[in-house]
Amino acid sequence: MNTRLAAGRSYLAIPGPSVMPDRVLRAMHRAAPNIYEGALHDMMSPLLDDLKGLAGGAEECAIYIANGHGAWEAALCNVLAPGDRVLALATGRFGHGWAEIAAGLDARVEMLDFGQRATVDIARLEAALAADPGQGLRAVLLTHVDTASSVRNDVAAVRAALDAADHPALLMVDCIASLGCDRFEMARWGVDVMVAGSQKGLMTPPGLGFVFFNARAKARRGAVGCRSRYWDWRPRTEPARFYEYFGGTAPTHHLYGLREALDMIAEEGRDDVLARHAVLARAIWACFEAWGQGGPAELNIADAALRSHAVTAIRIGADHGARLREWTEKQTGVTLGIGLGMVPPGDPAEGGFFRIGHMGHVNAHMVLGTLAAIQAGFEALGIPYGPGGLDAAAGICAAG
Repeated sequence: MNTRLAAGRSYLAIPGPSVMPDRVLRAMHRAAPNIYEGALHDMMSPLLDDLKGLAGGAEECAIYIANGHGAWEAALCNVLAPGDRVLALATGRFGHGWAEIAAGLDARVEMLDFGQRATVDIARLEAALAADPGQGLRAVLLTHVDTASSVRNDVAAVRAALDAADHPALLMVDCIASLGCDRFEMARWGVDVMVAGSQKGLMTPPGLGFVFFNARAKARRGAVGCRSRYWDWRPRTEPARFYEYFGGTAPTHHLYGLREALDMIAEEGRDDVLARHAVLARAIWACFEAWGQGGPAELNIADAALRSHAVTAIRIGADHGARLREWTEKQTGVTLGIGLGMVPPGDPAEGGFFRIGHMGHVNAHMVLGTLAAIQAGFEALGIPYGPGGLDAAAGICAAG
């Protein structure tokens, strides 16, 4: 007998878009507002202040109607001129993606690729900076958390390497996966530009891209100009000029949803939000570490100190990942994330990976339910696993 048990509310356990809270959906479910004056205008300054605080003391924040790829391009357009050299530090598919956007803007991209299972090697970075005696590099691109590999990089260590070399390159950090999930301190860590999106830790539908920047980045914008009227961040630093701020019609309902999401984060408390993500991540890791003792499931990042609290990438071999994802979605209503960028597209091993998103609006029963659905899939598909995984995850949640 193979009764399907997926009826009822499904659960999206992918690394973005994340689960949208009912409060956010209700906030968006309203008639279109006046975009020229009134309450929507009044909402903007405090909303930007809350975003800057969540980012750890950002000086400026520009909002775009865009996804994360658009935020990449917006950030780069404001600080690079054609022919500028940039150093990209890749620890997964999205590090390469940001570099590709820079290359498309006619930047000369130099790549340090650390593979899919490791963090940035600071010694290699230091060597690359030392090999730039004229200090012609204009920016260093870093992903805080690469959503494909689930590695979390040490932003402060990269800043320290730049400072030790007395190098003027801007430090530009992608926090699309990590903002609101993993601790990020823009001011204290000396980050010049940071990009993020609405659809992950901020619990809002895809469609808003954010670029946070400081005075050093603003000075670079003045030196290089900006070839794009739309991506230019200067009009977006004055929320009172509402129509000009968005380059046209505002993303009204996304803003209402974002306002509610930021209220939810404030009510829980930033530190408590981060602590919740950390505990739930450890529960997932403990479960897979137990399962891996008797089967092929393996955490992609071996060192727990380098793992993201927002997403976990799993290696499981053969085509187990693809089979498992299909089974859990159809039989239990749980959708797992695909493996992304771990092997070349079309490689037969592509089906041997999957990812679990645990970002934003997520709690213990969501995580424990997802893990139980995965174990049911192991049983149904004959994928071997070690004992005690669910007990280990429950223990982490019980201890908090």
